[in-house]
Amino acid sequence: MCADVAGKTRLSGLRQTGSTKLVFPHQMRDEAEVILVNTAGGITGGDRYDLDISVEEGAGLTLTTQAAERAYRAQSGEVAQVENRLVVRSGARMNWLPQELILFDCCALQRRLDISLEDGATLVMVEPIVFGRAAMSEQLHNVNFQDRIKITRNSRPLYIDGMTLSGDAAAHLSHPAVANGAGAMASVVLVAPDAAAHLDALRAMLPDTAGASMLHEDVLVIRQLAADSYELRRSLVPALERLTQNNLPTSWRL
Repeated sequence: MCADVAGKTRLSGLRQTGSTKLVFPHQMRDEAEVILVNTAGGITGGDRYDLDISVEEGAGLTLTTQAAERAYRAQSGEVAQVENRLVVRSGARMNWLPQELILFDCCALQRRLDISLEDGATLVMVEPIVFGRAAMSEQLHNVNFQDRIKITRNSRPLYIDGMTLSGDAAAHLSHPAVANGAGAMASVVLVAPDAAAHLDALRAMLPDTAGASMLHEDVLVIRQLAADSYELRRSLVPALERLTQNNLPTSWRL
């Protein structure tokens, strides 16, 4: 993605294969929006998904998904791979706003998100995860899930996070020191010069099962737990609206 002479973000190149499709809704704003669509309907063992995006100097991009992604039951010995790589140049803005990843029992998934920022780049990132659908009384007793997030600036680490769930995830998540029985969680990262200005307001709007803190003078992090995806969204959506300046994609409100 690049900015034209008028400052409007344009698509500079696109290559897509398989079930991963990018849809570009018409926008009245200068920043572009893209909806990531998985036409396969979900992820299962043996699948491989790779996404590479570059947001060039002066451009702005918001990425979301059409709906919640689903990690389905995998065959024995098969593990799905998802790798997303983002580059955000100086003076560019990236809003990485996928909707929930729903884990199903017996899923097997390794997922990685690598975000490379230059000086002066702005980022809003959210990664929500749902541990089985509460409305269906689903519980995860046999899963293989590995999740890694790495954000760097000029190749120096800003934020590194990782989670591995193996075996009886429901029993592990039930421990008070782990998740106290929560059925959903989200991680949010803001990298912006004015990040600290949002801290008090975010703490006031978050529930007791969430926390917000500053990792650096321009890096704000939120970690949130909730009973289910509905409760997660009740406080997560207002927080994201604030961080995206009320430009949260429409698909988040459907």
